[in-house]
Amino acid sequence: MSADKPPAAIAALEMAPRTTSIYPAEFAKALEGRKKRVLGDSFGLSQFGVNLTKLTPGTWSSQRHWHEKEDEFIYVLDGEITLVDDAGEHRLTPGMCAGFKAGVANGHHLINRSSGECTYLEVGTRSPDERSHYPEADMQGLKVDGKWLMTRKNGDPF
Repeated sequence: MSADKPPAAIAALEMAPRTTSIYPAEFAKALEGRKKRVLGDSFGLSQFGVNLTKLTPGTWSSQRHWHEKEDEFIYVLDGEITLVDDAGEHRLTPGMCAGFKAGVANGHHLINRSSGECTYLEVGTRSPDERSHYPEADMQGLKVDGKWLMTRKNGDPF
């Protein structure tokens, strides 16, 4: 992408997927097999992010979490995935969607418990400053000026 003029369109599946995580190693293991294509960046989008994400069987989207300032939305394109939140487990299939309002303390994540791959679209707010909470992991996320720092819940570094 040129800094002056983003492309008119891209072939999403031709983009190299991001397979790394900002999590410390002890919390990143469950995400191995996640392939995230960061689509919004190709167009210079700054107010919201858009990702095309594929999970192989057994893979998690993230640790269960919620955000103070950032809304999140997912739309299932293919495969089957399980949404885990404070209310329990919810089976999602193609055409189903879910949303997570900022500031609502409902820890959530997706797990592919099926025998095939699952693909979904993620859309979320991009706040320059944010705090994410992880109810089941001794971890918190702090974003300052758009950069994430992951610490223990008490603020100690990893």
